[in-house]
Amino acid sequence: MGRFFSILDVGVATINRNLAVLGMVVGVTLAFVNVLARYILNDSITWAGELTNYAFMWGALFGAAYGFKRGIHIQVTLLLAKLPAPIAKALMIFAYSLSFIYLAFMSYFGYQLIVILQEMDEMSIDLNIPMWIPTLVLPLAFGGAAYRAGEKVFEVAREDADKVLKTTEEEIIHDTSERSGANVPEEDGEPL
Repeated sequence: MGRFFSILDVGVATINRNLAVLGMVVGVTLAFVNVLARYILNDSITWAGELTNYAFMWGALFGAAYGFKRGIHIQVTLLLAKLPAPIAKALMIFAYSLSFIYLAFMSYFGYQLIVILQEMDEMSIDLNIPMWIPTLVLPLAFGGAAYRAGEKVFEVAREDADKVLKTTEEEIIHDTSERSGANVPEEDGEPL
């Protein structure tokens, strides 16, 4: 069962990261090309604005889902550090559980919206595609984020109460240092 979740973990992370990057690249490129067309050729690309909006939506929502994996969402542990370790651990599990429930509901309601859009045969104005296609981002991205929040619940639950805050803070520092290219200090061969 552990191998299945390892493969699922890599798959979800790859999809979230790549769709976030693709969405941002497509959005920026289309916006740039449309501005050039408007000011150099005096003629804009009519469908570029709508597709740019969809690309940025996909990039932002899949990027947020990927943020759960990397631990880059805002997290204030100051209050938790003042509490006894078992209570801090219980509060972290509670917070991640609430996040999971919220994200799972958003994924479900996104799916319900897609069903409604399909039944209504709603079409986009400029792209002339069914509206359920760009709306697919809702159940997919929120589902990926819910998976990550659920994963955090189990990670914190398995961790020793005395190590939960330290592990969380080290994870944040390591991921931040890794992204910035800074050297990560090591102790006993393990990153701090």
